[in-house]
Amino acid sequence: MIFSKLAPVKPTVVLDTYWKFACSRQEIFHRRLNGEKRPWTSDPILRGYKFTNAYRASDRVSQYLIREVIYKGDQNIEEVFFRILLFKLFNKIETWETLQEQFGNISFSEYSFNAYNSVLDSEMAKGNRIYSAAYIMASCGTAFGHPRKHSNHLKLLENMMNDEVPLRIAELNSMRQVFDLLKSYPGIGDFLAYQFAIDINYSRVTNFSENDFVMPGPGALDGITKCFESLGGLTEGDIIRMMVEKQDDEFTSRGLKFDSLWGRKLQLIDCQNLFCEVDKYARVAHPDIKGRTGRTRIKQKYSPNPEPVSFWYPPKWGINDLIHSR
Repeated sequence: MIFSKLAPVKPTVVLDTYWKFACSRQEIFHRRLNGEKRPWTSDPILRGYKFTNAYRASDRVSQYLIREVIYKGDQNIEEVFFRILLFKLFNKIETWETLQEQFGNISFSEYSFNAYNSVLDSEMAKGNRIYSAAYIMASCGTAFGHPRKHSNHLKLLENMMNDEVPLRIAELNSMRQVFDLLKSYPGIGDFLAYQFAIDINYSRVTNFSENDFVMPGPGALDGITKCFESLGGLTEGDIIRMMVEKQDDEFTSRGLKFDSLWGRKLQLIDCQNLFCEVDKYARVAHPDIKGRTGRTRIKQKYSPNPEPVSFWYPPKWGINDLIHSR
């Protein structure tokens, strides 16, 4: 075992599942991309339940954010930041497209709280969900004085723009500093601050390595608890970084062939997400191994989305020309 030299770190059988899951989920990604027909795996758990991709940037919502939100429209730092945060506060493609239908060009220079708030009020009155179910957005409490969550989130974004957060972020020296700045605002805790920092880093606003910084989310903490009996004094962040640094050895030692993202290895954000996904997977595959929350079911069944995804990644990664070359 790779971890034998790190005693008293003690892995469980779920760590093997972690690496096998990463391979299998990435294999599904490539098979779909190559136009193969379902099923793309013989694994009954992967066939029956919804799991995110091995690489966060390959997920449908992240792809939409990169292609349609970040790199379409004015590339001024302030405008890019405004679009990213407006999209991510709701994290729902349909909400973004509703706003586009109403306002056409979405920009801070033409933004009106009353107009945007009215559209979202109307959507809620129709019974339409305006937030993604991927994670729960905090309401910002009484920070901005509005009874409805979406109104407070619009005010939060407005407040950040007035504080010149985009320009301040562009001058920072690390992703950790971006995280700290975002976290200083109401309703943005560790999880969201890290996710937003990653999303901003897809753009040209910042240009940090995705291995610059990691903040484990609740699901990842559950997954780490299932993968290790003891961390031997290491932090959860240390464990995630170890996954990144040792990934080649870990795959090889298990006889696994990982088909990466056109040469781009798993980054901290990806290994963090994989812990979250293996937490869910282990609820069925290893029901006897408990995490922190004690959850026993995977809520979301797999339902194929027929809408194709034209995969395209941040140009600075240098992989877009490789996507259809093999």
